[in-house]
Amino acid sequence: MRWMLVVTLALLATACSKKQEAKPLPVAGESAKAGAKLAYEHHLRIELQEGQLAPRMAALREACESARFGACNVLNIEQSEHNGSLTVRVVPAGVEPLTGMASQDGKLASRQTRAEDLADAVNDNERKLKQLEIYSAQVEQLAQRKDISTSDLIALSHERAQIQVDRENFQNVAAQQQRRIDTNLLQMDFTDETRGHHLGVSLSDSIDQLYEGIRDALEMLAYGLPFLLLAFPLALVWWWFWRRVTRKSRQRNAV
Repeated sequence: MRWMLVVTLALLATACSKKQEAKPLPVAGESAKAGAKLAYEHHLRIELQEGQLAPRMAALREACESARFGACNVLNIEQSEHNGSLTVRVVPAGVEPLTGMASQDGKLASRQTRAEDLADAVNDNERKLKQLEIYSAQVEQLAQRKDISTSDLIALSHERAQIQVDRENFQNVAAQQQRRIDTNLLQMDFTDETRGHHLGVSLSDSIDQLYEGIRDALEMLAYGLPFLLLAFPLALVWWWFWRRVTRKSRQRNAV
């Protein structure tokens, strides 16, 4: 039965080693396929060692503002003694190097990527802009009439000015929508690891760790179960053979 125990421990060790060797997938930027109107967002939670939070956020801000990895704009910065948050809007190609820089010598605790479909909003804005252009053309036709009164001409002038304001608003909305489609929103939340050591792990983290532990145990069980099913009958045969050999040896010694 010792042989069966050794096999079981070896299988568990192999599964654990594979788990330790696994590395988190890189956080790559996302681009919408042709014809799609998707705005992608990434939310990361990164744990850093003591003393790394402030210089890391400063370095990331400098990399973004200098467009080191492509066009990038800083949208929000929050920082306290043990926590920080940096939100940027960057071209898809800049997401992976920025996140790699952010999590260097740290731990990528969690990540979330989502996409918002802007197709309806884009189409609605384009429809309103087309309607405005049709109305603008009608106003211009009225302004060209020779029998138009002075009061009507003044009213048309005010209407033309309002049309221009509305046109600029619709064009700005279209530009913002296209900007969201062409770039990725990247929010990086940082935590000082020492804070977790001193104050203890939060309830949510404990639940996550419990879930991961149960999942890992089930994975190891599923990985080792076929070997155990094969090892058990082999162990019984070995045990029967060993008993038979030792019985014959005792019998010869007794004679």
